[in-house]
Order: sequence, then C-alpha cells, then structure tokens
Amino acid sequence: MKRKILFLFPLLSLLVFLFVSCGGSQQDTTAKGSVSTGEKPIELTYSIFFPATHTQYKLAESWAKEIEKRTNGKVKFIMYPGGSLTKAEQCFEGVINGVSDLGMSCFAYTRGRFPLLEVLDLPLGYPNGKVATRVAMDIIKKYQPAELKDVQVLYVHAHGPGVLACKKPVQTIDELKGMKIRATGLCTKVAEKLGTQPVGMTQSETYESLQKGVVDGTFCPLETLQGWKQGEVIEAVVDSRCIGYTTAMFVVMNKTKWQQLPQEIKDVILKVNEEWVDKHGQAWDDDDNNARQYIEGMGKKIISLSPEEQERWKNAVQPVIQDYVSVNDGLPRAEVLADTQKRIQELSQISQ
Repeated sequence: MKRKILFLFPLLSLLVFLFVSCGGSQQDTTAKGSVSTGEKPIELTYSIFFPATHTQYKLAESWAKEIEKRTNGKVKFIMYPGGSLTKAEQCFEGVINGVSDLGMSCFAYTRGRFPLLEVLDLPLGYPNGKVATRVAMDIIKKYQPAELKDVQVLYVHAHGPGVLACKKPVQTIDELKGMKIRATGLCTKVAEKLGTQPVGMTQSETYESLQKGVVDGTFCPLETLQGWKQGEVIEAVVDSRCIGYTTAMFVVMNKTKWQQLPQEIKDVILKVNEEWVDKHGQAWDDDDNNARQYIEGMGKKIISLSPEEQERWKNAVQPVIQDYVSVNDGLPRAEVLADTQKRIQELSQISQ
C-alpha cells in the first residue's frame, strides 16, 4: 500500500503542474490579447464589379479591413473583385438571393429596377464626385425608396460629372448625329437626345468596343479613361459638364445576414459606413484629376464647349429630366427631383 502511494504521488504532482501551467499560460496570453478566444469569425462574401486594381475596389477593401480591425477579427470579408462572383448587372439580385452577402455595383446597370433613384443619374450638372456622393446619400436617407426594401443599404457613392470621350474630336452637337455612344441607365436617353445611337454596356466591355469600333465614344467620368484604360482607345474628350450626370453606386447587404449580426458588429459597420462615404467621393475627384493629367500626357484633346454650345446641349437633354417627372406611377418624382437639384446647389457652394 505504501509503495502504491509513493508511486502515485509523483504522477499526481505532474498532473497538477500541467494543469496549473496550462491554465496560467492561457490566462496570460488571453490578457495580452495575442490569442483568439477560439470563436470562429463571421465570414461575409463581398461581390464588387470594379477590378482589383481600381481605386474604388481598394477603398472597399480598406473598408472591410477597418471593420475586421474594429471588431477584433469577429468579422471576416471574402472579396470578389471584377464581377468574379456576380456580374455587374446581376450584383443587386445576387445579394437578395444570397449568392453574395454584400455587393457593390451601379443602380443604372439594371434599367427600370430603381425607378425613383433614376433621379440621381439625370444630367443635372453635378460639379464633382463628393457632391454627387453626398446628394445620393441624402436622397436615399430621406426617402427610403421601396425599391431598396429587400436589402440593407450600407452606403452609396457616385462618380464625378460624366463627360463624352470620343474616337474623334467633336466641337458641336451637330457632329454627334449618328455616332454610336456607349451609355448606361438614363444616360442612354441623354445620348439619344443628343442625336447619337446609344449602346448599352458595362465598363468592362467598353475598352474592346472602342478599340474595335463597335462604338464611337462613351459617356463616362474622366477617371474611367485611366482606371479602365479607355484613354488608350479614344482621341478626344468633350468637357460636357454643363449636362454633367453621375452614376450612383450601391453597397448593400443581404437583409437576413444583416439581421443575424450581433448589434455591436452592426454598430461598427454603421460607423465605418459614414466615414467611408466622403472617402469614396473624394477618391472619385482625385482620380478625375489624375486622369486629366494622364490623358493630356498622352496627347489627347480636351475640348471646351462655347457658352452658346453649352446651352444647346442643356436644351437638348431637358426632355430627359421632364420625362422622369411626367411618369405617373405614384412615386414622389417631382419632389425628389426638386430636392436633388436643391442639394446639388447647396453642396456645390460648400465645396467651392
């Protein structure tokens, strides 16, 4: 009996040592925050139509990393750039149907799907991307459009004034007659009123279409000519900011996924959303400025319209604005248009 006790004593001592050591080690490393609790992070897939090299994709990526950081790794985003998970025009429905948990693309890529928000893309003379982005946010917050009810809107952003880039110089509206111009959403109506033949396609298709002569030009913000390399296949840019339109872009999340998130994680996301709105708007403007230098450096022409010619362009596209208001579908179109124009004017004065 005595021999058994003597034998068991070292074994029990070893077990006690191991238990204390392991427990103490775990307590120390946890206190330092260097070891995770073992809780598996919430993984969220994010489909983005921009290529991985584009500034707006990089901003989305930094948004995701900021949320991962502020939630101490409780959330992890799996990014799918370049429409690799859902194509640009399928992105919104892909979020609704759970193909991706989050998505970023253009409202204009699904024509007719967002009738009230078409106001944002009208040729209202947006001065820059920061104003366009804030106007889009303000309108969506105020009116909470029913067309967005199936998703959780995180934020929206919008590019700087769209201009006309062509394979040949254009000085007057008369020279546009019969030209095939790439456009999306309401911009197809703008192209039509200017006397051109609008051709609908996404940005990812535009470079090759310009290169092969499928289209003679494209309506786009200046940044596109560098960000999507389209400056390589055009010869001139018409500074048509007098009818400057924008394209509003959504960042939305599957509603069920959003509802399942713990409130503290929702709070972090909402906080980062607000911070990133102006980052996107400013990035659009920075890229426009860089693109101007880029195309000028390539020897491309930037054509200014005379005051008289600007009036001709504005008069030509006025029916597009009237058409938006005249639709009788029960939506507060006239009110939203007036608010949009008012906000453009107010924010333009602040941004000067």
